[in-house]
Amino acid sequence: MLGAIWAQSLDGVIGDGTEMPWHLPEDLKHFKEITLGHPIIMGRRTWESLPTRPLPGRTNHVLSSREPGAWSRGAYVSPDLPDLEADAWILGGAQVYEATIDEVDVIERTLIDVHPDLPASRAVYAPRIDDEFELVWEGNWETSKSDGLRYKFQRFERKQ
Repeated sequence: MLGAIWAQSLDGVIGDGTEMPWHLPEDLKHFKEITLGHPIIMGRRTWESLPTRPLPGRTNHVLSSREPGAWSRGAYVSPDLPDLEADAWILGGAQVYEATIDEVDVIERTLIDVHPDLPASRAVYAPRIDDEFELVWEGNWETSKSDGLRYKFQRFERKQ
């Protein structure tokens, strides 16, 4: 099983190219629960944006044409999607989501009730979830205890 996991605003924004435009502890906890113990796959810029590298409790894979070196310490680097025997999760960024969406079986999405104030030139968007996927579970809208943001978790699976 190959999954993709991301948080997005109501208008599809996942970040600004360097970070997410919100801090939602409940989403970070959900992310950890879903990905812990599984290989994770991300692009170089996503890797470089992580506050802790490598993310503990997960085998970290970075998709990059750049040669491994000090920048990638703690991760496996390859130019192509690794052939993994275990369930794995795609973490982004946008180019990696777009390049791998046809291989993905499951999408875990956190929908956040916010419209980030980003210039269009800096906004990075989630891939479109087309009718190849169906919504199989959706939580209720909840309110973050940290800053009052509303959010809900959703799970999509590829139709058989």
